[in-house]
Amino acid sequence: MGILARITSAAKSSNKSNESSLSGGGHGIDKNQVLAPTDPTVINPMNAGTWQTVRTAPISETPRYFNKAEADALKAVARQKREEARQAKRAYKALQNLEQSDAQVHADHRKYIKGVADSELTKKRSDANTARHLHTLRPEYAKLGFGLDRAENKAQQRIEELKAKIKEKY
Repeated sequence: MGILARITSAAKSSNKSNESSLSGGGHGIDKNQVLAPTDPTVINPMNAGTWQTVRTAPISETPRYFNKAEADALKAVARQKREEARQAKRAYKALQNLEQSDAQVHADHRKYIKGVADSELTKKRSDANTARHLHTLRPEYAKLGFGLDRAENKAQQRIEELKAKIKEKY
């Protein structure tokens, strides 16, 4: 199809189904999908999370005396919370390691995807280059075809002449 035919609206409407949007420089990259969070609850500027904290005991707003039972109970709770805090620290460290591992896998996968996309472009560029080269060969093949047609016509004409001579003699 010629360039003029490509840019006319008639050619566009008839050839629209045959052309991919890539050939026109289009894309299917939706920035909202690219920037969408990996999880609805993930922390990001649009979702800062909650600002809650942990408070085991209520604030003692005024100075006061504690009795032995209260002090013993608070000491036991403090010992328990110290152990839970140590385990929480370990758990949060493990969760952070999981997040870092997930992020590394995610980044490596995206690197792989970029490599696939680059390779696909290289392949398509090579295909387009080959197609352009094949188009440059078409006139030579046409010339060969015309030459073969001419040779066939000459041979057929010579055969007819020989047949006519044979008929004349007999």
